[in-house]
Amino acid sequence: MSSASFRCERLFDGAEWHDDVVIHVENGMITALEPTAGLSGGASLDGMVVPGFVDLQVNGGGGTLLNDAPTRESIETICSAHWQFGTTALLPTLITDTREVTAAAIAAGSAAAGKVPGFAGLHLEGPHLSLARKGAHDPALVRPMENEDLQLLVAARAQLPNLLVTVAAETVIPDQIRALADAGIIVSIGHSDAGFDTANAAIDAGARMVTHLFNAMSQMGHREPGLVGAALARGEVYAGLIADGIHVHPQAIKIALAAKQGPGRIFLVTDAMSQTGTDIRELTLNGRQITRANGALRLADGTLAGADLDMIDAVAFMHREIGLGLEEALKMASFYPAQAIGLEGHGQLIKGSPANFVQLSSDLAVRSTVIGGEQLFSA
Repeated sequence: MSSASFRCERLFDGAEWHDDVVIHVENGMITALEPTAGLSGGASLDGMVVPGFVDLQVNGGGGTLLNDAPTRESIETICSAHWQFGTTALLPTLITDTREVTAAAIAAGSAAAGKVPGFAGLHLEGPHLSLARKGAHDPALVRPMENEDLQLLVAARAQLPNLLVTVAAETVIPDQIRALADAGIIVSIGHSDAGFDTANAAIDAGARMVTHLFNAMSQMGHREPGLVGAALARGEVYAGLIADGIHVHPQAIKIALAAKQGPGRIFLVTDAMSQTGTDIRELTLNGRQITRANGALRLADGTLAGADLDMIDAVAFMHREIGLGLEEALKMASFYPAQAIGLEGHGQLIKGSPANFVQLSSDLAVRSTVIGGEQLFSA
């Protein structure tokens, strides 16, 4: 049995702040929080200790893109690249690709399950999307969902801790969505030009999430609310948000936060690519060049291709630019995405939760990251 303790100057448990407390950990789980008075020993963490971040859309990091190298080693590189930004659980994300690459990514995820710190499952974004809202996805690889695809996904779910799939509501029919949901797969609607009624039919069939709200989807109009309208109106739906000030205008973020019906919430994603944690200026996706400049990643025609964003910067943006209280911004990066896919105990620092937490300075710089009670990053 492994045990550890951490003395925290100030701790946010996911709901409340505590001063001068000790986190006790056994076998990677929090066994108790108690006042430091009269206690000695353990690692000392000054500044703020907060729940580890949960990122449900991570295409790459550390110079590796999952599409380019769908292996367990790539998953480990991607996960470790995001530790320095406070992410303690993530879904490596495969962008639209061939059946062969998809199968290789699933095999890699199966090999990584329970062995790579921070690996929480896979996100397969495509290939069953709308050509009208393809974004940076290769149109030559976008295709309808056939029974072979459906069976591959159902079989994959049994091999992975979590499986999230992004599909377009107008190309993947409700019966297919229902079959995916019944198999325990989290279905997210994205890269979709579906109208409000079609989006609602997908939600009725079991879709419970929307991928990168506002981006690559039908917008809200006064006569046709589109997928954006369905995401905000349906309380059971969670929605990812790329909070970099480029993908979504700050005022649109504020309006969406005010309009969102619950209990489903808007949560933060990075949509990070291979450049995260490196000084890479150029990368490729399906053989097409992406340039990193001015805080964005773009194809040659100007199309946004993922985001040049990490989770602590997304938290800081929501707090400083959008004006959210720090507590709410932290929840958007931890508790809400954990709720969205049913990651029990994540986004909280309470007895029985995984010992996944981040030490932050007063100016929101990551000082250290702990996963399962083990410090895996220290600045």
